[in-house]
Amino acid sequence: MKITETGLAGVKIIEPDKFEDSRGFFMEIWQNNRYTQAGITSAFVQDNIAFSTNGVLRGLHFQNPDAQAKMVYALSGEVFDVIVDIRYGSPTFGQWTSVTLDYRSGRQIYIPEGFAHGYCVISDSAIVAYKCSNYYNPKAEGSILWSDPDIGIDWPIPAPLISEKDTLSPRLKDISPERLPQFSPE
Repeated sequence: MKITETGLAGVKIIEPDKFEDSRGFFMEIWQNNRYTQAGITSAFVQDNIAFSTNGVLRGLHFQNPDAQAKMVYALSGEVFDVIVDIRYGSPTFGQWTSVTLDYRSGRQIYIPEGFAHGYCVISDSAIVAYKCSNYYNPKAEGSILWSDPDIGIDWPIPAPLISEKDTLSPRLKDISPERLPQFSPE
């Protein structure tokens, strides 16, 4: 598999080996030993799946405390996936990166703890799956406004479909530092 580092420490784009022939393709989407050798050591405890139609934007979501590392990939369709560093004190605090995830390429994104995550569907529909390193805790969930001008994400959809909850999310600068994950130099 091919691993590409991003501009955000620990965030990795993974492209698993894919074997194709006239019948279709085969690909391993998780093999613990191989991912551990690539530096992805999170112990995943929960798998989630979401179906969305074209133009739906979900995010930017995080969980703190009980932060979650995530391994995200598309089972069908195509999404523009975004990761934002929200670790208070990080040298890349408030910076973002993105990757297009689609079922044909099998591309995945590994998101360590301390980052917000969101995506928008750029195909007719998409099914997105993600592994989480911690259980969902509704009391710890948080979100950041998808269109926060200080972050400046260049979303590919001008008028996305967004939940009321995500529409009411605060800007990053309006979230108390105590509510955010803290940066810890390694």
